[in-house]
Amino acid sequence: MANPRKISYADLESLVGQEVGVSDWHTIDQDRVNKFADATGDHQWIHVDVEKATKLMGGPIAHGFLTLSLLPMLGSEVLRIDGVTRGINYGSDKVRFTNMVPVGSKVRLRQKCLSVEDKAGGKQMKMEATVEIEGKDRPALIAESITVLYG
Repeated sequence: MANPRKISYADLESLVGQEVGVSDWHTIDQDRVNKFADATGDHQWIHVDVEKATKLMGGPIAHGFLTLSLLPMLGSEVLRIDGVTRGINYGSDKVRFTNMVPVGSKVRLRQKCLSVEDKAGGKQMKMEATVEIEGKDRPALIAESITVLYG
């Protein structure tokens, strides 16, 4: 289990420019892919038709947006902020799906703090989120994830 870095809300600015940490590895299994397909209505065969995907491309791959949707869960393994009453997902910038995630592979999150600024009575934190695939040189995803935190 990951040992998240801990910091206080008052000290968030000290993270700017630093790699914050890395999550544990998590297996992307077919059940998770199928549930995501059901939740989103995206049942494209490259994700859910195991037989066809295996025959034509070596196996099914996870949805790019499934990978993106893992950021909050993986991020909770990287950083814990004391003194936060709530956090709001504000958005993402520069989202790029740079590699396919084969079903059965493992992914983890590496985060770097890009900025912390005052916003709407809270603090807006922009993190560079890189989702790595075990054994691959190219990550699955690189994005700038933006959260507004309130203390």
